[in-house]
Amino acid sequence: MTSPLLEFRKVSKIYGKGEAEVRALDNVDLQIRQGEFVAVMGPSGSGKSTTMNILGCLDTPTKGKYLFSGLDVSDLTRNQRALLRRHYIGFVFQGFNLLKRTTALENTALPLVYRGTPSAERRERAMQALTLVGLADRWDHTSSELSGGQQQRVAIARALVSDPAVVFADEPTGNLDTSRSHEIMTLLTKLNADRGITICLVTHEEEIAAYAKRQVRFRDGRIASDTNGTSRGGK
Repeated sequence: MTSPLLEFRKVSKIYGKGEAEVRALDNVDLQIRQGEFVAVMGPSGSGKSTTMNILGCLDTPTKGKYLFSGLDVSDLTRNQRALLRRHYIGFVFQGFNLLKRTTALENTALPLVYRGTPSAERRERAMQALTLVGLADRWDHTSSELSGGQQQRVAIARALVSDPAVVFADEPTGNLDTSRSHEIMTLLTKLNADRGITICLVTHEEEIAAYAKRQVRFRDGRIASDTNGTSRGGK
């Protein structure tokens, strides 16, 4: 069996000291392998957001180790973690985070600008990513000219354009209605199934988590359950 893509080894995250101490994560072991589609769930304060921040290299453990493709992230500097995010991680957020007066193509290509990718290559790869999410015919539309579901598709294209090892989706349907939520989750399921893209989804909604092949539930900083289920994507 191959080594995990993402791995927590006895990870704890502690805020404050003494009576004010809060253990956001408490001695957590977790493995996510290449090609998995995992939903991280739990109520507010359960540890799911802290888990996402550490997995996405936005934060580091207080104790224990976090390994990204075998690399101990705890040993990296802030700048080194930023480089790891830039080259190996894609993010999709609840609020889309698109530049309003910028076209879908330009928004999608933005991560490649930070990587110093030549203009012609940026355009080609951005168009490929937009095609992948079904928006090739909207490449020249600004965010204000797109629906909420289309804006989130652009955000997914932006996350995919740099060919990341993993995509983290933080409440990606939180600002969408039921129909658009189904559209986005069906797209993520298809990208995982057809292209083997590793996806880690944070959600508090059971219906959204049901699209993932695996559900990891947190409670009080620990994993309460870790189950494999049948993805809804084919329904």
